[in-house]
Amino acid sequence: MSVEPSLRFKIAREDWEFEAVHRLNYKTFVEEIPQHTRNAEQRLVDKFHRENTYAICLDGDLLVGMVAGRGTRPFSLDNKVPDLDAHLPAGRRALEVRLLSVEKAYRNGFVFSRLVGLIAQHFKDLGYDLAIISGTVRQLRLYKHLGFIPFGPVVGIGEAQFQPMYLTLETFIQMSKALSPPSAEVNKILASYLPGPVDVHEEVRKAFEQGPISHRSDVFMAEFRSTKRLLCELANAKNVEILLGSGSLANDAVCAQLSLLGQRGLILSNGEFGERLVDHATRQSLQFDVVQMSWGEPFDYHAIRQRIEQMENPGWIWAVHCETSTGILNDVRELKKVAEEKNLRLCLDCISSIGTVPVDLEGVYLASCVSGKALASFPGLSMVFYNHELEPAPKKLPRYIDLGYYAAQAGIPFTHSSNLVFALQTALKRTCWNDKYNQIAGVSVWLRERLRELELQVVASEAHASPAVLTIALPSDVASKSIGWQLKKSGYLLSYNSEYLLKRNWIQICLMGEWSRDNLITLPDVLSVLCAQRRKKRDKAGLQPAGI
Repeated sequence: MSVEPSLRFKIAREDWEFEAVHRLNYKTFVEEIPQHTRNAEQRLVDKFHRENTYAICLDGDLLVGMVAGRGTRPFSLDNKVPDLDAHLPAGRRALEVRLLSVEKAYRNGFVFSRLVGLIAQHFKDLGYDLAIISGTVRQLRLYKHLGFIPFGPVVGIGEAQFQPMYLTLETFIQMSKALSPPSAEVNKILASYLPGPVDVHEEVRKAFEQGPISHRSDVFMAEFRSTKRLLCELANAKNVEILLGSGSLANDAVCAQLSLLGQRGLILSNGEFGERLVDHATRQSLQFDVVQMSWGEPFDYHAIRQRIEQMENPGWIWAVHCETSTGILNDVRELKKVAEEKNLRLCLDCISSIGTVPVDLEGVYLASCVSGKALASFPGLSMVFYNHELEPAPKKLPRYIDLGYYAAQAGIPFTHSSNLVFALQTALKRTCWNDKYNQIAGVSVWLRERLRELELQVVASEAHASPAVLTIALPSDVASKSIGWQLKKSGYLLSYNSEYLLKRNWIQICLMGEWSRDNLITLPDVLSVLCAQRRKKRDKAGLQPAGI
């Protein structure tokens, strides 16, 4: 249910709003949670009503959600938890948050997050910095996901049992914004974890924003050569050609070079991008066999060797290094070994690996890459690395994908973009690659463990996984498209909308461009909470808390 556009959030001040509060109070804490006895009026006035401040949600003139805050002692918990202050962090000014109630039809996460954010901000402005609650024991997992810290014994009896908890208002506000920001901030992205395009550093942005210069100028040609040197040093290759276009263009150029060999080849596939290599080769009318593994499974090198032995005069082998669809990182050393044993030219799609892990292209025949992924620059440039001499093939290949023509023209046969080249060069220069590899690897270990704790399944096994791509297989009763959309509203850009991801109900966290660990820390919990809220079949009322 999409109810956000018609909703208003405010602090209750009018008599009719307070009357609606009493009615919703009764509906929640008498009829749904049997904490109080029924009455003929079907209204429940809280005993601290005159001291309460209520944040409310209105759909037109209908009250659909509320939460109360109160800073006057004694709190209701003072009568239930002996020596309450001994359980709380010292030096904090506490308020008690109570009476959280959201109508069932509106328990989609948006109303809840806006209510708690509003009441927390209201009291923070008054000088309070700690919230204490009595959270229903039926929702303890959700409260822990939100960061609440339990203390003291469970209070209440029967179906109305509550766990005392506390949370700093700073964390309260941060989590409420992360779960669902105000409508005006829907397009304000906290963090991007897309495989591309990626967030770029301010220095890279400034380099791109310089005025364009001619691709025939001495300045551009010198900087272009410098950029190529940086790329070759990064990937340990002798040569590289930089093309204006996407990774698909680079792979078409690889395909065109293979067509000049006149030999049959072998393509390896264990995911979407391996299948795309098959498509590239088919469109180029190459002669080839395929070794195809299940998505998410590493290559079987014994089976690969057997297939090569069955082929007549094979000349090349082509595979994806990082299979972005599943997060599998295929073993380049093993592929090099197979190619050397069988005297084959090895070609690699390194589009999602160069810049995330050390890549050594020594001895590799051709390898593709792009600017807009882990090299952390703008999309628009692709490149093909190689370690041999290239000759133009004017009678066999189109000009735009003839790498030999590029080589003969010092890499600039056509108009080039100085803006994209200077941005890429800046990204290459400013990055300490070993530090980046270590940062990605360390955070990936933590992130994978956190997802495991939250019972979220990562597709690629740890032994064969790229540290920069975590593909998550969501439960069948949780739609990846809905979760991805809600995460976007919450300020997190994740990859989920590709056809192959939607088909498998997968969503991805990718660590390629500029990203912050501070923003990443809350992401697994936000993802888990959103999944829990979508599991309506497990609990008709959802995991949205009915009251505190």
